[in-house]
Amino acid sequence: MQKLRGEYVAPSAGLKTVGQVAMDWLAQKQALKPSSTRSLEASWRIHVKPRWEKEPVGKVTHARVQAWINSDFKGKSPTVVIRAYGVLAGIFDVAVRERLVNANLARGVVVPRRVKGMHDYLTKEQLRAVVDECGPHGSFVLFLATTGLRRGEAVGLLGKHVDRKRNRVTVERAYAQLGSRYELGSPKSHEMRSVPVPALVLERMSLVVPGAHVWALKGKDAPIPRPSPESGWFDQAVARCMKADKHFPRISPHDLRHTAVSLAISEGANVKAIQRTVGHASAAMTLDDDADLFDEDLDAVGVAMNAVVGKMWADAVS
Repeated sequence: MQKLRGEYVAPSAGLKTVGQVAMDWLAQKQALKPSSTRSLEASWRIHVKPRWEKEPVGKVTHARVQAWINSDFKGKSPTVVIRAYGVLAGIFDVAVRERLVNANLARGVVVPRRVKGMHDYLTKEQLRAVVDECGPHGSFVLFLATTGLRRGEAVGLLGKHVDRKRNRVTVERAYAQLGSRYELGSPKSHEMRSVPVPALVLERMSLVVPGAHVWALKGKDAPIPRPSPESGWFDQAVARCMKADKHFPRISPHDLRHTAVSLAISEGANVKAIQRTVGHASAAMTLDDDADLFDEDLDAVGVAMNAVVGKMWADAVS
């Protein structure tokens, strides 16, 4: 019956090992961005390969995969677990397509859920303080915190991407830093965009020829490197701000994107416009990613509804 339905899988096909199928799966992932490929390869090498490489695909069961998740990832973050599980499940998707197994028994396993934490946002005063503390990199920090660009997008900007008449920059390329080297690529389709830049911020940006980097090391046409955690110029500036202000949050350069969203919302910007500026796939993603910014709106809803109820009772009495 399976042969008639085209579902028959020869028992010998299941003898192919997970490691052998993984090579096909990894080869297919080479079309992704280098940073994505690298994280998947690392997850395979560190977490999946030691346990499953020599295992025949036909002998892997749902229960065994669940036991692996339950026992081998104690103390690991949900992100690490989910990525490793995704690697194994992806490998078995290939095994199904290659008719090595009838079904992907790795799917449907229970994995820990990511717990979304609150973002840290800088106030206007805190932003001014960290910009001042960053010295020669202050203009770069101010640019990130007022445009919402990712660091890799910002350092990918060339002179030709800056429109000083319209106060805009065009995002059409981005750097990914892999170890000590850079990989230049293009953003996803929804991340290629025109972004408004405050006129005062634009004035602080260097005038460069069309093919030169806007944000470059002094005297060189090379993008500003990512500041190293804990010892880099950005972290040291943040540490000085925290020492001077007990309410100053410990932030990373990426957190400046959330500050940009915060400042835009505080000035009444449209959520759809903010979504386009920061390069989110949808306004829903913007609302979800920075949902904690809208807590004050909930208070406003409560006040408004209280007024409605009060008017109802007043009308009833009159």
